[in-house]
Amino acid sequence: MVQGPPSGEMVVQTVLGDIPADSLGKTMCHEHLLVDQGHISFRPPDRPEDAPLADRPVALDIFGWLQWNWMSNHDNLVLDSESLAIDELRMYKRAGGDSLIDCTLPGIGRDPGGLVRISRAVGLHIVMGAGYYVGATYPAYVAGMSEDDITAEIIREFRVGVGDTGIRAGSIGEIGSSVPITEEEKKVFRAAGRAQAELGCGLTTHPGRVRDSPFEIIELLRGAGADLSRVVIGHIDRTVPDIDGLRRIAEAGCFVQYDLFGTETTATFPYQHYGIDMPSDAQRLDRIAALVKAGHGDQLLVAHDVGSKHRTRRYGGVGYDHFLRDIVPWMPKRGFDQATIQKIIVDNPRRAFAMTVVQRSDDAKAKARDRVGGVAA
Repeated sequence: MVQGPPSGEMVVQTVLGDIPADSLGKTMCHEHLLVDQGHISFRPPDRPEDAPLADRPVALDIFGWLQWNWMSNHDNLVLDSESLAIDELRMYKRAGGDSLIDCTLPGIGRDPGGLVRISRAVGLHIVMGAGYYVGATYPAYVAGMSEDDITAEIIREFRVGVGDTGIRAGSIGEIGSSVPITEEEKKVFRAAGRAQAELGCGLTTHPGRVRDSPFEIIELLRGAGADLSRVVIGHIDRTVPDIDGLRRIAEAGCFVQYDLFGTETTATFPYQHYGIDMPSDAQRLDRIAALVKAGHGDQLLVAHDVGSKHRTRRYGGVGYDHFLRDIVPWMPKRGFDQATIQKIIVDNPRRAFAMTVVQRSDDAKAKARDRVGGVAA
């Protein structure tokens, strides 16, 4: 039996303040609204004749090429427009979306103030992450931080807020692994696990693009004392294709997250580089159905991991609303009953990200009131 969050008054910490856990509603559990991965993800085009495409603005006439070479265009790797995010999330809300977990961290463009403005404009609950992503993105100061320092920083961002903003994180992650995982990344994982154990919150992971990575991460977090029933193993679509591996993750108590819905192209890099065959949405549903049949329906989460222009509706992609708009109506035709659908998009996200009320200082409460227009958050 999968354990839920601790008893008591349960809330979800959004960028506009606490909401009752039951208000989270339909939730995509791994997205990026404002993100800049150009400095770590860009890879020059493989073919010499494609070199000019690296500097082209994202446009329809190169969309097919972008699907296979999405890391090889500078413009594609940056989402820095609040107006774009607002337009995209309005479509998500019209499709029935209530909340979204934003997994952008320091080093790839986390913008607490931007998330607040987007949340207000759309009327959508946004949960912000804390911690650090993969080693290549760490700000230089992380090298001088101890495990204790990182743990304390994450806890402060939950209890006080990021810097002096008063804007609080509500989840940890995505905490990431390279291939192979580095010692610095292990330090961050251990620190995140310790913080999660104290806070009683959700922790989202980004495994390396090899099958063994999730299991290595699970052992690191277990050793740090993390509550594995609140750990989300992300990007499972491109990492563990076999039911035995999926069941092994679920049997450890973790959430299994299919967060690449809408991505059906085995891109030139990184997926071909690691020998990964990207599943289709139909295959994702088949694997989810197999996990439900195996008794792990309480441990499934979904999302799209939109983090580049070509994944947004404006630039030709399926957007943040794809699962609710396209996949949910399809699921009954593939054997999913309404109770299971509700579990995957409402009940499981609430269990993954709800936590007991965090005590805050008077100063933090005042900043929260200012942020939401005088209403105590």
